[in-house]
Amino acid sequence: MKKMIIVLAVIGLLAGFAHASDKDAAKALVEEAVTYVNSQGKDKALAEISKAKGAFDKGELYVFAYDLDARVIAHPKNPKLIGKNLAEVPDNDGKLFRKEIVEIAKTKGTGWVDYKYMNPETKKPEPKTTYLQKVGDIIVCCGTYK
Repeated sequence: MKKMIIVLAVIGLLAGFAHASDKDAAKALVEEAVTYVNSQGKDKALAEISKAKGAFDKGELYVFAYDLDARVIAHPKNPKLIGKNLAEVPDNDGKLFRKEIVEIAKTKGTGWVDYKYMNPETKKPEPKTTYLQKVGDIIVCCGTYK
C-alpha cells in the first residue's frame, strides 16, 4: 500500500512539472513570435504564424493571434477562423474568455487567461490556459491544456 501511495505521489508531481513545462513552453513560443513581429513586421509575422507546421506551430503548442477587437488574424490549425470576430463566442462554461484576453492585452500587455475548450485529442471540453502578449495592435497567444 505504501508503494502505491508513493507511486501515485510521484505521478502527481510529474504531472505538475509537465504542466509547468507546457506553460513555460507556451510563454516562450509567444515571446519568440513577438520578437519575430518586431524584427520582421506585422504582415510577415502573421503569415508565418498562420503557416501550418511553420515556425510557431509545434504540434499541440501553436501561436495564434487576435486584433484588439478579438478578430482572429492568424491561426495555423484552423484558417477558417481568420477574419472572424470571436468576442461573443463563449467557452464550454459560457465564459467570454476572448473578451478577457483583449482586456488584459489592453490594460496589462501580457498575462494568462483560463477557460474550458474542446480538446481535439480527447474530444472533451478541458481546462486550458493561454498566455498572451500585446505587440502593437495585435495580441499574440499560445495555450495549453491543464
